[in-house]
Amino acid sequence: MIDTQPTEATALRILAAAIEEVRSYGLSRVTVVAVARRAAMTHANVYRHYETKEALFDAITSQWIKSIEARLGEIADAPDPARDKLERMIFALLRAYRDRLDDEPRLFELFVEAFEGSRPPARQHRAKIRMLIDRILEEGQSGGAFAPGSREKALTFVLDALYRFLNPSTLYHDAETPRRSLELRLGSVTTAVLDHIGRRS
Repeated sequence: MIDTQPTEATALRILAAAIEEVRSYGLSRVTVVAVARRAAMTHANVYRHYETKEALFDAITSQWIKSIEARLGEIADAPDPARDKLERMIFALLRAYRDRLDDEPRLFELFVEAFEGSRPPARQHRAKIRMLIDRILEEGQSGGAFAPGSREKALTFVLDALYRFLNPSTLYHDAETPRRSLELRLGSVTTAVLDHIGRRS
């Protein structure tokens, strides 16, 4: 039976089919025709919900990162001291990315493509992370855990210093590095970062 109704259920069915296609065959081999076949509809109906294949891929990426952002939001909202929250957030982000890379390498490749192409979901994800870290920095400065000064400079310093560990592209190309090794190195860098932004002039 061909589904021709532009419903949310149909869009979700298409999305589920596209995710399975990526899992099964990899990003480069996914076609809209194959997605439509798996979803039991015409490719024209797929295009009614997602105007391009890139729009379909963006929808996969957006869905994929929702749980990561929800977890980071929980950390930012927690009553912990700001220094502890920032450390937890940094490690939570690395572990979430690495979990996805280990468990769903082909979907993680799609995630990397979104970042390297500066696709809308990737830009929004980066903005969300910046916003949450900035909230913690503001809280830390207000409470005396972090040195007073420009939050924008502090935020830039944190993100630049941790780029190696929190960028999906670098993690993807370094997939063979043992998780334990990455976390030990991240721990050393994070301690240095927290000490630096906690200094008093």
